[in-house]
Amino acid sequence: MNTSGKRPIWIVGTQLGILLCAVAPAAEPQRAAPPAQPVSVAASTGQDADRAANEALRQRVKAALHASPYFYDQHVTVSIEDGNVVLGGFVFSDWDLRDALRIAREAAGDRSVIDNLSIKEGGSR
Repeated sequence: MNTSGKRPIWIVGTQLGILLCAVAPAAEPQRAAPPAQPVSVAASTGQDADRAANEALRQRVKAALHASPYFYDQHVTVSIEDGNVVLGGFVFSDWDLRDALRIAREAAGDRSVIDNLSIKEGGSR
């Protein structure tokens, strides 16, 4: 086997490595990360509990609206803002608006219900 005209592969790899090191910019020195602020376990647990309670309330109101046989809830959104239940979207009549508020107030218990609903008269379901 005649290898006189061929360079061994490791020589080519070494030359390529040297070339890349010469061309690549010098790396910046690593800076130490700022010390992490201590997180209160009680505070994060309280926030998680509030979030879970708000989500449970939102689901309860949404389920009550959906379960009503005389209310079409497809275009109504339910959210919780500052502990209040907020109804958004639109309904098709005055009656639907009052019905949505009644159902939401019953499901919300002692929480306030904020009406951000619009009436879209003549709409189709």
